[in-house]
Amino acid sequence: MTMTATYGDGTTRASAPVRSAARYDEETVRLFVIAAMFWGVAAFLAGTYIAFQLAFPSLNLGLEYTSFGRLRPLHTSAAVFAFGGNVLIGTSFHVVQRTCRAPLFGGPALARFIFWGYNFFIVQAALSYLLGFSQGKEYAEPEWYIDLWLTIVWVCYFVAFIGTVVRRREPHIYVANWFYIAFIVTIAMLHIVNNLAIPASLVGSKSYVVFSGVQDALVQWWYGHNAVGFFLTAGFLAIMYYFIPKRAERPVYSYRLSIVHFWSLIFLYIWAGPHHLHYTALPDWAQTLGMVFSIMLWMPSWGGMINGLMTLSGAWDKLRTDPVIRFLVTSVAFYGMSTFEGPVMSIRAVNALSHYTDWTIGHVHSGALGWVAFVSFGAIYMLVPTLWKKKELYSLPLVAWHYWISTLGILLYITSMWVSGIMQGLMWRAYDELGFLQYSFIETVMAMHPFYIIRGLGGVLFLVGALIMVYNLIMTVRAGEPVAARKPAAAAAVEA
Repeated sequence: MTMTATYGDGTTRASAPVRSAARYDEETVRLFVIAAMFWGVAAFLAGTYIAFQLAFPSLNLGLEYTSFGRLRPLHTSAAVFAFGGNVLIGTSFHVVQRTCRAPLFGGPALARFIFWGYNFFIVQAALSYLLGFSQGKEYAEPEWYIDLWLTIVWVCYFVAFIGTVVRRREPHIYVANWFYIAFIVTIAMLHIVNNLAIPASLVGSKSYVVFSGVQDALVQWWYGHNAVGFFLTAGFLAIMYYFIPKRAERPVYSYRLSIVHFWSLIFLYIWAGPHHLHYTALPDWAQTLGMVFSIMLWMPSWGGMINGLMTLSGAWDKLRTDPVIRFLVTSVAFYGMSTFEGPVMSIRAVNALSHYTDWTIGHVHSGALGWVAFVSFGAIYMLVPTLWKKKELYSLPLVAWHYWISTLGILLYITSMWVSGIMQGLMWRAYDELGFLQYSFIETVMAMHPFYIIRGLGGVLFLVGALIMVYNLIMTVRAGEPVAARKPAAAAAVEA
């Protein structure tokens, strides 16, 4: 059957014959959703625990395995790569099949290998952190053979995704797929270059890094900032471009703006890493380059934010009645705030105050919790009824409770870190009339203690919200009202 489709640029074209939605691989997407929620709760729990460790050091328990130094990279990787990674791969498989009207390339076998292979990597990395075997970089990459395993899994992911796009039965490549492709390709490049190492032996975990000194710092922050740019930004923008129009039942506000947003963002982001190395041994021209490109990033980032928010034109009333779309829209607002704050903090004069302080921690978590987690929650709330063939979520009021509790938790977290960080920076640079430092380091730590408690309480609220979500999703699967009958293939394709 041949159908027509209307795109965001206003054009109408004939689509290829529709395949039945029954051929889509939904089982693998289900596995990714389950894994994402499991790792999400684990990450939020670990983050809350280490937040209280900073406020109450006795919670380190005197054990090396529960020390802050080992749990902090565990929390970071669990939040970014375990929770975020499973959300990204799972949603990408869901989106690419429907927007291309084709089942996954390689079939369920390749998709299941990607799922189990990726989560096996997560488990191995987590064990390496707890056992103290990690290489010790900023993102605490695990041993060389675990890095190599991830490379194999990621290449399979690239083949499955690109193969589906190539085999598409829809002539148009929807913009969300462009963002997913940028995320997949760039993360592969970043992972390989940043983890270049020479193993000392084939049977041991020890290896020798290829880069050292200033070169290693530059490569590390080229990786670190672009992991933010392409893992935590481009990939989740793909989620925004599919799930917000879907939930709002409106086309993307401006398809042309989405294309400008895509190309400008991926060009500018790759140059911004050196702004993490102000006032270091890195040459001044490289520091300035990172700062300039960071400030330029403000424009495409806000172009994407405007595109996401304006997609609700004519549907703003849904914010009153639909807490799921409230998650999605609030996430875009946090994206806009974080992408304003980041360029400001990249300016050398501002960075002199903010660097190494809790202000940076507040900035990171406004993006991680407000943007990444919220858009993920919205997407998962939409996916579960679809994947398990339910009419709707078990309880929309529980979604609303989740939204308000988590929002309050985020506000407590980031505001306490903003105040703590700015106070911290000001105390570090305060001098007395004789030119000596006015405060010792321990005095700054003591002054930050109340804000660390507030930060921990914010984490508790965010964790409670996630547990409410888990309960709601389990009840949706177990007790949700099932879809009465499978819709005809044509109708299913139209809704996709």
